[in-house]
Amino acid sequence: MTGDTTSARFSRRRLLTLGGLGAAAAAVGGWSTWQAVGTSGSGDTAFAEPPVLASSGGVLDVTLEAAPGVTLAGRSTRALGYNGGSPGPTLLVRAGDTLRVSLRNRLDRPTNLHTHGLHVSPEGRSDNVFRVVRPGEWADYEYLVPEDHPAGTFWYHPHHHGTVTDQVFGGLLGAIVVAGPDDPTVDRDRVLVVSDTTLTGDGTVAPAGHMDAMLGREGELVLVNGVQQPTLEVVAGSTERWRVVNTCVSRFLDLRLDGHSWQLLGYDGQALQAPRARDRLLLAPGNRVDVLVSPAEAGSTILRTLAHDRGDMGMGMGMGMGGSGGGDSSSETVLANVVVGSSGGSTRAVPWAGPGAAVPDLRGAVVDRSRTVTMTGGTMGMGMTEFGFDGQTFDPARVDQRLQLGTVEEWTLVNTTTMDHPFHLHVWPMQLLGSDPDPPDWRDVVIVPARAEVTVRVPIRDHGGRTVYHCHILDHEDLGMMGVVEAS
Repeated sequence: MTGDTTSARFSRRRLLTLGGLGAAAAAVGGWSTWQAVGTSGSGDTAFAEPPVLASSGGVLDVTLEAAPGVTLAGRSTRALGYNGGSPGPTLLVRAGDTLRVSLRNRLDRPTNLHTHGLHVSPEGRSDNVFRVVRPGEWADYEYLVPEDHPAGTFWYHPHHHGTVTDQVFGGLLGAIVVAGPDDPTVDRDRVLVVSDTTLTGDGTVAPAGHMDAMLGREGELVLVNGVQQPTLEVVAGSTERWRVVNTCVSRFLDLRLDGHSWQLLGYDGQALQAPRARDRLLLAPGNRVDVLVSPAEAGSTILRTLAHDRGDMGMGMGMGMGGSGGGDSSSETVLANVVVGSSGGSTRAVPWAGPGAAVPDLRGAVVDRSRTVTMTGGTMGMGMTEFGFDGQTFDPARVDQRLQLGTVEEWTLVNTTTMDHPFHLHVWPMQLLGSDPDPPDWRDVVIVPARAEVTVRVPIRDHGGRTVYHCHILDHEDLGMMGVVEAS
């Protein structure tokens, strides 16, 4: 049942540009730290990508085995991965395809599977986060990708409540690419999965303390496709598409390619009508960006994430601490060293007129219902903080929001806490209002700043059933900042 063959529907060139072998994520932590290859920042490790499993004849059948024991940053560890790697294989499909996954649980705790950002059913054997796959068991998933599904970059990871952070931080993650007929022609199409983790001296994933979970843990080793500061070789005069996925459980990425700007194709698998020049791009946990990179001259540069202050555990969270000493600020980190080689030819243009069809715009739509969803945190006693929505922590038996299919809703997302929270709604993408007056801005993870609010519009056009919304600082999700939504 393993999808190990490539499809004639995808060009050999595209598969080669997306292909490669991936490894995983790791780090340094505790009083007896595990030392990774390249921790000196020499950046002498070559860039590599996870293997690509592509659909054939409209179907992709794969087996994903979740198990400990993967190579991270060049060393054998007891961290977690799919099919022996972290990231797991990149799953490549097209709109209209059927994706079938046989998930094998070789862990010592329950797990399941979430296809983050895919607009598919949340019920039955599809993107059902309420399913439980117990240790030693297996479960079959089937995702029917709609014919009109947007092309772009998505990802997969576990979503069993209470274990999500440990399993993603441990290395269970991988990319999904939905290819489209209107994709721009490029010299190379790369997947860059950014993850972070912390390992102890014996190569196991470091457990989180209470304060780590309150703040949202950030690993001390930041990796791209499982490699620390890899060297990425690009040819001057060429144009590449980089699909950057932030799979970190709490770390924000403020991306910059020193000395270069890039052309933004879209966020979260939702294309812009035309590329837009950007010098920096901010990704919350769960966000993705697709960009075009076209270096004109030979040389070298650095892909880095700049420092980002995501708030503190102040009085607004009921902690009475006034700050956390910086553990809740994502630090500046080098992600990759980029070497631009001589082209031996002229720069070639990449013709791309946008995604083909007009990008939907709900700003002029009739709003059938407005609602307010409030992120809250309060003291439980003994210095503990309770995370939730509208003053309630997650209860899988309670429906928090009831939606009607075929409607458009306007949601005001209110953050009463002193930390930024990235809000993720499953199944239905959200259009941001007020962020940019020109192009429609679609996301499936929306940053709601501390003590602020953001307004979005949501098209509840199809795919009824029960699913969830939550903070994508995954520690906060596991601690209760999640709600149940049901559409009918």
